[in-house]
Amino acid sequence: MILHEYYFSNLCPDAEPRPPVASGLATALAESFGSVEQWRAAFQAIGETRGVGWVVLFQDPATDRLTNHWITLHHDGVPVGFKPLLVMDVWEHAFARDYKATERGKYIEAFFRNVDWPVVERRLVESGLVHPTV
Repeated sequence: MILHEYYFSNLCPDAEPRPPVASGLATALAESFGSVEQWRAAFQAIGETRGVGWVVLFQDPATDRLTNHWITLHHDGVPVGFKPLLVMDVWEHAFARDYKATERGKYIEAFFRNVDWPVVERRLVESGLVHPTV
């Protein structure tokens, strides 16, 4: 249930395709992955992995670095103490109504067109890693 709550709350219609360049989130992604584009490519590649589960961008409380993780079940493989920032559901029920089972890539593209970046940024700010952007 909790991953579903994160997932639905980090979505909005017709969003920007990426976080704002000057945002704390974009800065943190670049620091952890080299660039926002490299982060997205890694996140998307995990989402295209065979099987069902979740892709989650987490903030590591020990290092403050951002990391991507594959979570098979809601309670299996969640890193202890890590803060979820962005959650993508890649179980077939998340996209089967709109896409064929073989069209996961299309679903992932649609997911990125609907990420509510201010919500993801707020989660990062609440972790204390960055300060709000004005």
